Amino acid sequence: MPSLFVIQGRNRGTRYDLTSHEGAMSIGREAGNFVQLDDNEVSRRHAEVRRVGDSFVVGDLKSSNGTWLNSRKIERAELASGDQIQVGRTILVYSRDGEDVPAVNQVDIVPAANAGEGSRIVRTARDAEGGDQLPDDTQNRWLARARSNLQVMYRTSLAVSHTLDIDELLGRILHLVFEWIEADRGCIMLLDPESKQLRTKARRDRRMGQATSMAISRTILDYVLDRGEGVITSDAQDDDRFSGGHSVVRTGVREAICVPMQGRYGTVGVIYVDTTVPLGDAIEGGQRQFTDEHLKLLIAIGHQAALAVEDTTYYSAMVQSERLAAVGQTIATLSHHIKNILQGIRGGSYLVDMGLENEDLAVVRKGWDIVNRNQNKISSLVMDMLSFSKEREPDPVPSDLVALVADIVETVQQRAAEIGATIAWNPPDDIPQLLFDPEALSRAILNVVTNALDAVEDRPNAAVTIQVVCDTVAQRVSVTVNDNGEGMTPETIAEIFNLFVSTKGARGTGLGLTVSRKILREHGGDIRVTSVPGEGSTFVLEFPLRTGDGGQTVSDPENNITRP
Repeated sequence: MPSLFVIQGRNRGTRYDLTSHEGAMSIGREAGNFVQLDDNEVSRRHAEVRRVGDSFVVGDLKSSNGTWLNSRKIERAELASGDQIQVGRTILVYSRDGEDVPAVNQVDIVPAANAGEGSRIVRTARDAEGGDQLPDDTQNRWLARARSNLQVMYRTSLAVSHTLDIDELLGRILHLVFEWIEADRGCIMLLDPESKQLRTKARRDRRMGQATSMAISRTILDYVLDRGEGVITSDAQDDDRFSGGHSVVRTGVREAICVPMQGRYGTVGVIYVDTTVPLGDAIEGGQRQFTDEHLKLLIAIGHQAALAVEDTTYYSAMVQSERLAAVGQTIATLSHHIKNILQGIRGGSYLVDMGLENEDLAVVRKGWDIVNRNQNKISSLVMDMLSFSKEREPDPVPSDLVALVADIVETVQQRAAEIGATIAWNPPDDIPQLLFDPEALSRAILNVVTNALDAVEDRPNAAVTIQVVCDTVAQRVSVTVNDNGEGMTPETIAEIFNLFVSTKGARGTGLGLTVSRKILREHGGDIRVTSVPGEGSTFVLEFPLRTGDGGQTVSDPENNITRP
């Protein structure tokens, strides 16, 4: 059946059945997508796949980083089995099982015929003969060179496609060049975008540990940059092209290759290699160290490297731009929430001052309650910011999940009483000691319970139900929080886990659910949401079942108890 398989990225190994969904199947970072990817380089709604007749078509949804099909950027394209779709750093493969069955069924093995009929075997060869010399030495040498050149270009393509670090990329390029060319020294220089001066970014010496000062001819560099041509020089002082310059003679270089790194939009730098073999040794050897073939292939390598440098530079600039935009949005949103909290504190402080002045203890207490509530709000906001802003591994310790939830219920009981809501919580007695990070998980559950209370405020018969279930068959633990609030539409559910998206208006920060899901995912779990408009919502916080000693669980079916 038609499917998408994730073969690279954090969701690697996940399979999506394209026949299980009607209409457009979106691919993106947010929870409402058919293919939800945990990849921060993927847009919220990045691309989509649609059925068109008997085929499937992939289309980009004006994403930030674009959608790529088989290494080619596309807006819309029909999929063929085996096609690779890249979004961000995630690669998915499209597979359409069984589409070649009719053709396969048309292959037949015919029975043996009379001796005078059919095909005739004219020559045989064993596997070992595949590497034998071809009878034509000239052709054999040509094939060997072509194969060698193809291998160099293939390895260069791999090098430039597996890193976004320019320094690492240039180091790899020089390493490959030295494997192929018998050069003594080499370097890669890039043009500074502002000063337009060459800056050395990578250098390599054949004899490691014996590197000396490397003087490069300005005459050669200027020629390569001005004309965009690669040059090969042998005893360069005799080369008429450089007769006007004396720097070649001063360097004492016997042979050198210098090629431009020509990208899509211009020259980004040069690759330079040379050898300092004494002229007498070169003459005795009877041949030059560098050949025209070396020059041509180095030009091709320079072009590949230039494209990679341009792509990496563009990508870095784009990431920086997105980072600055995100910082600006964060500052604006947090400033708005902090301003509201400060206004609350200011109002409470005014009542405290007025009560003190009139010696009215009731007014003082009322003002202090307002200050205290807003103090808790800003404390919660800061903790959510810290939880969201840094990646952290959970610190699991043997803990009592039931006791943790009971503490949360006690914490929010006063808030429930203020809004006239009831909290239904029946602590189960069959939950063993579990292994999790109590501080982090407490914060995740508290955020969800607090949201449930906010959802039922001003609702008749407001109620919140909390359940803890340990499923030994599925090896999962779940905390379910149900409310009878206004509920949410599917469109709202798709947005609630996005940063700074809140259904509470000015009262919410849009951080709580984002942080809660992050904590559950750090534990290897997630949050599931179901909701019916007008009836309420249910949040299920799930994570893997691990007992307090970190070992396997033992099930007692008779008493429905799971214990270490």
